[in-house]
Amino acid sequence: MPKLRMGLVGGGEGSFIGAVHRIAAELDGQIELVGGAFSSDPDRSKRSGESLYGLQADRCYGSFDELLTREKLLDTDQRMHFVVIATPNHVHYAHAKAALEAGFHVMSDKPMTFSLDEALDLRETVSRTKRIFGLTHNYTGYPMIKEARHLVRNGAFGTIRRINIEYIQGWLSTSEESQGNKQAEWRTDPSRSGAAGCMGDIGTHGENLAEYVTGLRIESLCADLTTFVPGRRLEDDGNVLLRFEGGAKGVLSASQIAVGVENGLTLRVYGETGGLEWSQMEPNSLIVRWPDRPFEVRRTSAAGVSPASEAASRIPPGHPEGFLEAFALLYKNFATAVQDAETGKHVKAEDYDFPNVNDGVRGMQFIETVVASSNQGATWLKFPKVD
Repeated sequence: MPKLRMGLVGGGEGSFIGAVHRIAAELDGQIELVGGAFSSDPDRSKRSGESLYGLQADRCYGSFDELLTREKLLDTDQRMHFVVIATPNHVHYAHAKAALEAGFHVMSDKPMTFSLDEALDLRETVSRTKRIFGLTHNYTGYPMIKEARHLVRNGAFGTIRRINIEYIQGWLSTSEESQGNKQAEWRTDPSRSGAAGCMGDIGTHGENLAEYVTGLRIESLCADLTTFVPGRRLEDDGNVLLRFEGGAKGVLSASQIAVGVENGLTLRVYGETGGLEWSQMEPNSLIVRWPDRPFEVRRTSAAGVSPASEAASRIPPGHPEGFLEAFALLYKNFATAVQDAETGKHVKAEDYDFPNVNDGVRGMQFIETVVASSNQGATWLKFPKVD
């Protein structure tokens, strides 16, 4: 079928993520951006659509409501197929729900919603409308994460015993929000970011990555959150002890005050007979460790990797692939699901290997349980039963 047509909400002047969405979505030639509402300010929205994205003026809308209303009036061979939500967290739910009920598929930034109650309602909306919903936990798109998942889930290491996730950054080590940094302003504002700061922004990536690779769900946790920068209203650092189903234990550390660190996401998984280590700063390598022989370094596109890892890579060995390519893989798989749905096929999002509404619910369970545990003096709490 022809390219899928995409609408973008947010991503206007001053945003870095809008361009990332556009590049990632269009990388595999299945999708094109046709319109959007790029800011809550009508003039800025229209200006952004034309100057940043080169769109026709009549597809640069002054508001989200105008985007939905006018796109629905277009002929089916012109109107957008899906909406990308790249806004601050507090409007994810309202925009996603309205788009789904208007008949459009949705790809949303994470965390999925502002609260767990909203997440549960959105899951019901996805089920009722039978639209496709994706969530941009983009780190699951790396070929070596696919390789890690293949190894763990196929029993290469036996029963999993320990899972360590670290996601640390340094960009909020000072009060960026008081110095005109728009990204810092909304991420540290509880009315726009939600109940958590760094745990909602980057900790949820760690939670999602651990569950994606291992297939084990977090059952309970004990969290200690700290706000180090004076005057900041949300935590900028935290440590969480984790208990997974099956008996595995883990630690998740997230921080945005680790001075000088750029984007330090690492995953380590250890079982009875081996383990693995992966770092986002060196994403084309996966270290695999054994008790009775030298460790291996598996590489993106190299001979002998799993079919899932091979399918996630676009270029020959030795040609680095990174953040944009991983992001694009989510869009590639999402596009396949949308195309199938548009041709009348029955689609289960779980079969297409991209984060979906259920992952969004897990993320909100994680955020609310982490915050509650820390507020209660680092008490062990079980995940709320919502399945």
